[in-house]
Amino acid sequence: MTVDQTNKILNEVGKVIRGKREVTEKILAALLAGGHILLDDVPGVGKTTMAVALSRALGLRYRRIQFTPDVMPSDIVGFSVYDKETGGFRYVPGAAIDTNLLLGDEINRTSSKTQSALLEAMEERQATVDGIVHPLADPFWVIATQNQVGTAGTQTLPHAQMDRFLVRLTLGYPDYESQMEIIRDRQTSDPLDEVVQITTREEILTMMREVRECAMSDEIVAYITRLAMASREHPMLELGISPRGAICLGRMSRAQAYLSGRDFVIPEDVQAVFSDVCAHRVLLSQKARLERMSSGQVMAELLQSVPVPYTGK
Repeated sequence: MTVDQTNKILNEVGKVIRGKREVTEKILAALLAGGHILLDDVPGVGKTTMAVALSRALGLRYRRIQFTPDVMPSDIVGFSVYDKETGGFRYVPGAAIDTNLLLGDEINRTSSKTQSALLEAMEERQATVDGIVHPLADPFWVIATQNQVGTAGTQTLPHAQMDRFLVRLTLGYPDYESQMEIIRDRQTSDPLDEVVQITTREEILTMMREVRECAMSDEIVAYITRLAMASREHPMLELGISPRGAICLGRMSRAQAYLSGRDFVIPEDVQAVFSDVCAHRVLLSQKARLERMSSGQVMAELLQSVPVPYTGK
């Protein structure tokens, strides 16, 4: 994929999501790295609109499921019903079946059992119903949104489920100029209608393969390892970055390099995505919570304390 094509994708999404190009680029990088995305923000800032715009620009089959306390696992993975004509059972697909991009809206409003069904789809890329395994589409991604914990009806996601998201990102409120553009754009039409398809499914799969092929030197691998080890010894963390987290950091760093037009990873790629990949995977210590320290602040400290390798690139 050329940088020009990347810019076209970002420009299409930018027709709808104003002033958020950096976040959009990280979402695209996460998708090309084969990961799932958690958008953690207040209501009304464009999380759902972002997912719809991306699906249209990338030419993906898109489904949305609104999570509420009464959503069942069968709504995600499907269920079997008795067919009187055949005398057997017929499978009725759920939202995750035959879908490339599944938007799980307000995931922290549903039950733990329903979240577990989504977890299987995210991790195994399959859905099991009555002992029969149904493979999911390729590619398959989940973009989940959650409202901030503390708002009515929300609950904290289990740490094991948070660990399945490649990145956690925040859109945030638009700036003054972007807010004015958003209001103007929606006076007489819907900007989503203007988003055109840039890529095909086959091109996306090719991009994902090229991301995996980006070179990562031993110096970069050692840098990621030192960051993970340092997090496990940090006094403000009860749980540091897991081996899965370190692997995900490498995947996202490759995608960051790819979107920058390189086929090799440099330390700046690791630094650019470190907090997005790792901040939601760690657990703060009691001391950190008492001092009202955020996981993002701890990640910044780790980047400052761990020596940056010289790669000669």
